[in-house]
Amino acid sequence: MTRRRRIGLTVATMFGVFALYEIATSVVAYTADAYVQSDLVALAPQITGRIIGVHVSDNQSVAQGDLLATIDPLPFQLAVDQRQAELNEAHAQLAADRDTVATAQDAFAGATAAAAYARDTQSRAAALATSQAGSRAELDQANDALSRAEAALDGAQAAVARAQSTAAMHQAAQLRAAEALDFVQWQLARTRLSTPTSGTITNLTAQVGDTAQADMPLIGIVDAHAWRIIANYKQSYLRFIAPGDTAWVWLNYDPWRLHRARVAGIARGIARNPVPGGLLAYVAPTTDWIRLERRFPVALTLVDPPADLKLYMGADARVLIVP
Repeated sequence: MTRRRRIGLTVATMFGVFALYEIATSVVAYTADAYVQSDLVALAPQITGRIIGVHVSDNQSVAQGDLLATIDPLPFQLAVDQRQAELNEAHAQLAADRDTVATAQDAFAGATAAAAYARDTQSRAAALATSQAGSRAELDQANDALSRAEAALDGAQAAVARAQSTAAMHQAAQLRAAEALDFVQWQLARTRLSTPTSGTITNLTAQVGDTAQADMPLIGIVDAHAWRIIANYKQSYLRFIAPGDTAWVWLNYDPWRLHRARVAGIARGIARNPVPGGLLAYVAPTTDWIRLERRFPVALTLVDPPADLKLYMGADARVLIVP
């Protein structure tokens, strides 16, 4: 065989292998870089207090609404009792204020009538004095009575304003007391921690006597309704994969069984560098010392999984997608 023919055969072989690879990857897309995933619910109490009861055990299955733990309710019950007493006091104060306002308004009505009578008397005395039918002394007495009546009216009006202002201030205090009571009642209700979803308790470390800290995760729950398979595919495969494609999943801990799945979604971005808590997924581009092509997460959901199938979050899997 001549050198030229050997070169041609080599080139043809390479081209054939490349063509076969392109055809194969357009029909199937396989990866062994896949794993089982679910949502981890990090249940955190909304109040701080001493734990007096842990009602579940590690790896226990729970249903939505099951009681998980109890925080000592006594401090919060005492706070509720105190706020209730303050609210009762505010109610009593407002009742007294209403009586005070009513009394002031009655006094104002009387002063108004007295002032009107004094004005009429002064008008008659002034008319009589002008016509020489009345004395000057009578007019002076009428003027003096009118001045006293108008001063009493001003005082009564000011008393009504003061009573109403005091009542408004105490009404605002009543609203604050009611809001304070609502808040401590809300805290008391949060002494019982219930699961927001069905799932399995994982890595339980909470113990009776521990102090539960507000907004600090206390109990972890693997969500029973969020199972999916995350398969990391090379970027060169992405052009052949679309949501809705059929896939077959092999779970490494459940050998010799293939499970049908559907492509639920394809990540539109990955992080080029690891960033703790980043919003973009980071897929390490190396396996041991070999640098690999960049890979993107593809989410899959199992189709009609067997009733006896148990899924374990983080377990390895292999995926074959048929576009």
